[in-house]
Amino acid sequence: MAFGVFIHRFDSIYDDTPAERYHFPKQYLSRVQACVGDWIVYYEPRKILATRGYFAVARVERVVGDPAHAGMFFALIEAGSYLDFVNPVAFNVSEGEPIERGLLNGDGKISGRAQAAVRPLAATDFARIVSLGLPADDGFLPRLGANGSVDGFEEEQAPYLVQANSERERLLVSRVYRDRVFRRLVLKAYDSRCALTSLKLVNGGGRAEVEAAHIRPVDQGGPDVVGNGIALSGTVHWMFDRGLVGLTDDLEIIISRQVNDREAIEALLNRSLRANVPDHPAARPLPQFLAWHRDHCFKA
Repeated sequence: MAFGVFIHRFDSIYDDTPAERYHFPKQYLSRVQACVGDWIVYYEPRKILATRGYFAVARVERVVGDPAHAGMFFALIEAGSYLDFVNPVAFNVSEGEPIERGLLNGDGKISGRAQAAVRPLAATDFARIVSLGLPADDGFLPRLGANGSVDGFEEEQAPYLVQANSERERLLVSRVYRDRVFRRLVLKAYDSRCALTSLKLVNGGGRAEVEAAHIRPVDQGGPDVVGNGIALSGTVHWMFDRGLVGLTDDLEIIISRQVNDREAIEALLNRSLRANVPDHPAARPLPQFLAWHRDHCFKA
């Protein structure tokens, strides 16, 4: 088993769904197989406008062939392992130095490996990227040292690094930790504003009233990806979970015919009866989750 980097772009021509599967050609088969049972980070190339850089972590469960295309394969992602980064991580730390130090050649230059769609990732680089991408103040320890080492330890501290990454892996599958991260992800994407009412209420302690709702619930197979999330005020969240309101694929708000006071609900919602969503396409509600909600929750 080994850590790895999978390159993915939001407008990929491949049949990718990062929280579920990664589509790749045979030339990368051995590299992907080496990652089975271990964690990978997703990376969006620098040439992409408004690139997210390193934007998520996930664990590879197994590799299967693509029955529709000879020479193509899928890396299947372990259910419940995918997690978007709260803080996307840039390729360069500073002054052109890559966050992946394993990409440097003997002359200290970035090697051609940086162009590979799938590449191995050193344990120290994995620790560095995940420490920057996910919040340490929620108990995600150890923290990243100022010099880029893990909690001040240099890269040769192998026993310590194994322990540190084991702690990361434990927290990456913790439901309590993932819920906290998911809330931060969604509230950050929506600027703590309800998507259906546009209300942004913050209490005296600085905590937002808005809640982070899974469109497809976790216990129904929904992943912790920001595209499966939406920011909703408490009352609207209650209505959404009970199928009294929903969304079309083009983000029009739909109201169930079973509500007992439609006029009051319409007065609460955006006048346009459209959801306000993030500008970046990767952060908007994904059609497959909206369709699931309409099919399984919404009361037509």
